[in-house]
Amino acid sequence: MPPDDHPFESLREQLDTAARYVDIESDERAMLKYPERMHEATLTLELDDGSLDQVRAYRVQFNGARGPYKGGIRYHPAVDPDEVRALAGLMVYKCAVVDLPFGGAKGGVVFDPQDYSERELERITRAYATEFRPLLGADRDIPAPDINTGQREMNWIKDTYECLENTTAPGVVTGKAIESGGSEGRVEATGRSVTIAARELFDRFDRSLEGATVAVQGFGNVGSVAATLLDDLGATVVTVSDSTGAIFDPTGIDPADVDRFKAETGTVVGYGDADERTNTELLTADVDLLIPAAVGNVIDDELASDVQADVIVEGANGPLTPAADDVLDDRDVVVVPDILANAGGVTVSYFEWVQNRQRFSWSEDRINDALETTITDAFDEMIRVSEDREIPSLRTAAFVIAIERVLTAMEQAGKRAKHG
Repeated sequence: MPPDDHPFESLREQLDTAARYVDIESDERAMLKYPERMHEATLTLELDDGSLDQVRAYRVQFNGARGPYKGGIRYHPAVDPDEVRALAGLMVYKCAVVDLPFGGAKGGVVFDPQDYSERELERITRAYATEFRPLLGADRDIPAPDINTGQREMNWIKDTYECLENTTAPGVVTGKAIESGGSEGRVEATGRSVTIAARELFDRFDRSLEGATVAVQGFGNVGSVAATLLDDLGATVVTVSDSTGAIFDPTGIDPADVDRFKAETGTVVGYGDADERTNTELLTADVDLLIPAAVGNVIDDELASDVQADVIVEGANGPLTPAADDVLDDRDVVVVPDILANAGGVTVSYFEWVQNRQRFSWSEDRINDALETTITDAFDEMIRVSEDREIPSLRTAAFVIAIERVLTAMEQAGKRAKHG
């Protein structure tokens, strides 16, 4: 992977670009670009056959100026320190751009969960919670689901923490099952915010989503929900993909039906009369709206030259490299950045955390209404800053908003020198 494709290098480049529009000293840039601390551990667990196994685990706390650290835990064989640092940093600015009172963190464990039984996954998860317990807490650091983790893993972390601390602490994690203190609307939240961002951008251009063609790369939780909600708004989803490949039907695909098909078969490939395509063909399809909702760095500068979509709304974290951003900016392809578009998950995690603190549950309608307000307000502010300061990139405008909010919190805490 070229150096500028490393996710942490991409984040730092994005921050440097945004910092040109912010009153900031050069030494303060480093405070925004590097984590406060990084924790690394080796987790040892007993396998079902009685043998022992070891996996590497990480927790990065990037910046806590605006509140407790917040960020998911992913299980994946490709997890590495740079990726975890980058994702923790993105969480800082994601929370800031939608004005949540959280800092940013991220966790990861280096292994493929498909190679382990459910009992072994539980041991790994509880070992992670035990090892990093001194860092965690509803007022310190609050994990959440990410790639290959979900309600089940959050329930295990919550139970381990509560047993070790001899307390009841539902707010120590978010993304839990509702019966364990989770929130209505949390599972759909990220896909819903992607949909809201797409709708707002089309409205901004006086375009209707009715009949707009859509490509969704990554038909997991985020992509499938976004595709279904966009279909409900009248858009025509013509191509979707998962890790096994892509399918294409110019007359439109029923996302809800594809979701049922994938639940039964484990893949979107083979659905109905749809043609099989590659992920590259999906990313370069002639559509009105492209939603990359899989993993990071899927569109580099070379592929960006072939993108035919008018609008990209990022469902994944960091799906575009900075070089790809430059190419797309030159081609007037509008990109709604991840730190706003996919902020629905952390926003509803915040609502879950508030409900846990209040010991009072909100209805799904209240959750969705509050999410709608949060994302639309953040979108409007991003557009205002972009226009008022003549910032051509919406990503840069979003980072400017986020950086200034983090700097204000740091200054108010006495962690930043006053200038002027």
